[in-house]
Amino acid sequence: MAGKLKLPMGIEDFERIQKDGFYYVDKTRLMKDLLEHPAYVNLFTRPRRFGKTLNMSMLKHFFEIGSDSTLFHGLEISKEKEICEQYMGKFPVISISLKNAESDTFEGAKAKIRFSICDEATRFLFLAQSDRLSEIDHKQYEKIIELNDRGEFTMSNELLENSLFILSRLLHKHYGQKTIVLIDEYDVPLDKAYQAGYYDAMVKFIRALFGRALKTNNSLYFAVLTGCLRISKESIFTGLNNFKVYTVKEVRYKEYFGFTDMEVRKMLEYYGLMEQYGAIKDWYDGYRFGNLEIYCPWDVISYCHALKMDLSVSLKNYWVNTSSNSIIRKFIDKADETTRDELELLISGKSIYKKIRQELTYRDLDSNIDNLWSILFTTGYLTQSGNDNNGLTELIIPNKEIQWIFAEQIQEWFAWEAKKNIQQLENFCRAFQENNTAAIEEGFTSYLRKTISIRDTGAKKEMKENFYHGILLRLFGNMPGWKVRSNAESGEGYSDISVEVEEKEIGIIIELKYAENAAFDDGCREALKQIKDRGYEESLIDDGMKTIYRYGIACYKKRCKVVSG
Repeated sequence: MAGKLKLPMGIEDFERIQKDGFYYVDKTRLMKDLLEHPAYVNLFTRPRRFGKTLNMSMLKHFFEIGSDSTLFHGLEISKEKEICEQYMGKFPVISISLKNAESDTFEGAKAKIRFSICDEATRFLFLAQSDRLSEIDHKQYEKIIELNDRGEFTMSNELLENSLFILSRLLHKHYGQKTIVLIDEYDVPLDKAYQAGYYDAMVKFIRALFGRALKTNNSLYFAVLTGCLRISKESIFTGLNNFKVYTVKEVRYKEYFGFTDMEVRKMLEYYGLMEQYGAIKDWYDGYRFGNLEIYCPWDVISYCHALKMDLSVSLKNYWVNTSSNSIIRKFIDKADETTRDELELLISGKSIYKKIRQELTYRDLDSNIDNLWSILFTTGYLTQSGNDNNGLTELIIPNKEIQWIFAEQIQEWFAWEAKKNIQQLENFCRAFQENNTAAIEEGFTSYLRKTISIRDTGAKKEMKENFYHGILLRLFGNMPGWKVRSNAESGEGYSDISVEVEEKEIGIIIELKYAENAAFDDGCREALKQIKDRGYEESLIDDGMKTIYRYGIACYKKRCKVVSG
């Protein structure tokens, strides 16, 4: 792949991508659509890692006075000669990101927002000498960028609330041209404030900050905001006119966030990776924005980057590491029997119908389980399938990656629940080192009844087996003195689970099978035969284990059978 453009791993600066030889999926027609369908304030809500920040950087470099027009040579927007002549490099632009505005305290979060705005203001040092500004204007600007002896910005709280409005007005006066305002990840401060307990104070502050900058601001040409959630207009956008929100349900702008199938094919062809197309589609496609299927770009780029270094690398979860995924855990905690049944359907590849509320306040998030369905949808853990039916949205898990995240979160929740009765847990695990198959079968069945199972539907057998495998691993992880290995190489293959109880010199080999149509006996026989034929116990013997127990476990929904051999 010598001479190929580099893959932009984690790079969200449009200028760097264009100048330093990185591969770019062209989204520049977004400018054309924004200009042809003008709105005073535009809010785009998409899940994380779908290109929001890169698009905001692109907008900045297109519209800002003094920007480099060569960055757009050969891109789609360059074909729009009239638009480029009229708008490219013609506007002052204020561009801030609030994605780092998180803190355990309100003052801490406000300090980070202050830094973001002040840091942006220092790009406009020419305002301090501008002969188009009054003495009062100069003093206001100096107060915005003022530093103390420790090099910290000292802008007062009152000035901070008016800072974006003042900056836009000063830039307007200096250039004689109205200002474009870009605010990336606008909802992060509200999310963190809700989690840390200062939500009301943050709402009041953000309402004041945005209100002055975005409402009846005669120096504003237009504004673009991005975020994951569409926060209630009454919460922070009160009184905004010509305010347009474009969520994942909207048809307009559907292709500008995330990768389309054609864009993924083009990338794979460029790097000679088309053989992996089917697997990439299964794992990272499946989102539906408007009426268009979309891939998660972070995943596609990450996997292609890995493939460039090693063509044999396995598919893995990249999106899972970009967030705590705590919303799923909160959802499972609140789930009643009906909800868990619905979750089982989703994990098995089926769909459910739910009423989706796209406009929420953070107070609404976990007030009831219906709102949590909406949050799972808007944040990308679920997506739409088909059209709405009588006000209800058909929801599915978009792809294998998100299916894996759900399964992992369920298993973690289950392990936490199991720890509540440590005596029961120890008795269950001890049954394995005592070769008590009846106690193992009874104990595992009891645990399976308490968790969410994998139904005998569209999910592949391997995925079902991995689910039960994960549950058993988490139960074993609580046993002191046990050396537990998963998929460890031994003999002529990889055993599902191996355990060494060194103090007692006991080795345990477990092979799990999903019993299609409740064929438990067949599953157990197959599992034990695999252990024997592939010599899985060899590594345990090599490690000095004197007694070896081999278990074939067959599972079906919330039942199991255990055979020792």
